[in-house]
Amino acid sequence: MADSKDLMIFSGTANMPLAEKVADYLGHPLNKIDIKHFPDGETFCQVQEGVRGRDVFIIQSGSPQPNEAYMELFVMMDAIKRGSAARITAVLPYYGYARQDRKDMPRVPITARLVANLLTTAGADRVLTMDLHANQIQGFFNIPLDHLKAEPVILNYIRRQAWSNPIIVAPDTGGAKSAYGYSRKLGCGLAIVAKQRTGDSTVDAFSVVGDVKGCDVIMIDDMTATGGTLSAAAKLCREHGAKAVHAFVSHFPLTAKGEERLMTETQLDELVVTDSIPLRAGFDPSKLPFKLTQLSVAPLIGEAIKRIHLDESVNDLFNHE
Repeated sequence: MADSKDLMIFSGTANMPLAEKVADYLGHPLNKIDIKHFPDGETFCQVQEGVRGRDVFIIQSGSPQPNEAYMELFVMMDAIKRGSAARITAVLPYYGYARQDRKDMPRVPITARLVANLLTTAGADRVLTMDLHANQIQGFFNIPLDHLKAEPVILNYIRRQAWSNPIIVAPDTGGAKSAYGYSRKLGCGLAIVAKQRTGDSTVDAFSVVGDVKGCDVIMIDDMTATGGTLSAAAKLCREHGAKAVHAFVSHFPLTAKGEERLMTETQLDELVVTDSIPLRAGFDPSKLPFKLTQLSVAPLIGEAIKRIHLDESVNDLFNHE
């Protein structure tokens, strides 16, 4: 990578495989940092290289174990800040706590805002993240935030398939805007599933706005943890005559309940996820009754890091098909 003498890339332990792929894309090895977790649960780190005056990027997903992942990131940033780095960019492929973005009940926190404050206090000068659960989270920051989307990676995969009659489906009304964007770029129809959440991990999908009969359904969502929304929407699409159902999610923070549901209830033909979060420990995709495909967002994140470092436009990443 050109002009990389001032660039340094560190990684926490939350998603080391993705960080290594980003480093490979940039042709820049991960810089050395020693991270330890003491028996009492405290986190310690020591940066093994000088960071004075350098442009530092720290890659750390907010899952799995978001509390531990964030504390690790805060400790790393504090050490690098005290080492006199010129700039620190926190790279969060997945922004943990993004679903707690509003006060929808009495006496509850807005934890997505709290995380934004903590990132700034710990030393972040800039944040790079991908597919926030709610766009308004960008307004929680008083420092620059670059918001990537996995859309180019997902579109590239979809265009390589030979589906004869595709239709984009939003599994809930909240995803309608994103689904509409996909339908415009792919030149195909759009449908929306109306749902009502009946519990933390249960969803009742009760109607489909649009005609999915005989179609290859392409369902787009930002994440799935319990599989409730995808399972309910897929079932409803099948009942309305869908030929096949392919679900695409940017983030895959799978829970034990979600794994059980995917194994036994979900009427999908394929689930496509990215590597923004590592697959759940012990999860065996080969046991699923459908195909699981994982796409890498490392080139997308790597290109964004390069552009930020060189003071080039990150927005241009979305101006080209």
